[in-house]
Amino acid sequence: MKNTVSPDWRDIPAALALLTRLPLPASLARHFDRGAQAAWAYPLAGVAVAIAGTLGALPLLAFGLPTGAAAITSLAAMILVTGALHEDGLADTVDGLWGGWTRERRLEIMRDSHIGSYGVIALVLSLLARWFALTSIWAMPGVFQAIGALITAAALSRAVMPVLMATLPHARSDGLSRQVGRAPPYAAWLAVLLALVIAVICSGSAALGPVIVALLAGLTLRWLARSKIGGQTGDILGAGQQLAEVAVLFALIPG
Repeated sequence: MKNTVSPDWRDIPAALALLTRLPLPASLARHFDRGAQAAWAYPLAGVAVAIAGTLGALPLLAFGLPTGAAAITSLAAMILVTGALHEDGLADTVDGLWGGWTRERRLEIMRDSHIGSYGVIALVLSLLARWFALTSIWAMPGVFQAIGALITAAALSRAVMPVLMATLPHARSDGLSRQVGRAPPYAAWLAVLLALVIAVICSGSAALGPVIVALLAGLTLRWLARSKIGGQTGDILGAGQQLAEVAVLFALIPG
């Protein structure tokens, strides 16, 4: 496929192939030559993940089971569809940023496949936070309102990733993030615009708060990554998605 500097519809299956474990036809999933130029489609991959989360929750709600149980199956479905890709990034990022005293040692820890105390704590807190938020969201009076909230969180949190890719240099000379490349500015801006449109369609005026907290989460992690390791890695991108998702879900909890 020709590697152009503009959006291409084949970026959508490329984004799905990178960010999910969905069984895509090989003819669609093979377009990795686009690399980071496909980052504009990451929010659409988020919509697919949210649909999986919805399908995980609706059967339990239909049988009248508690929303807490539906939140568990919803969360499990989303983790299954993504292969815990972002959760792994969160754990490695927290282990590295807080477990090392130098840039080199932090990057070394982040590369290590073993999980440390900081990573375990981060994962537990993230899972509990998302379960708590989803329990409240699935208790919304209208099921479509809850589905809209889930899609909003999935799309906005994945728009943070292209922004980090575009505004931070690579922290190391190899790894998945280096292989994918840095997102060009148009891909980052288009991802943000696409996520905003999805959020407004799905959550209406209630999308303002989630947009703000997603931005704050992304900026906070960007500052930490820049100051502690000098840039971004695939783990940083995954952590950004996780932090933004937690923030957006909490912002969408009905008052």
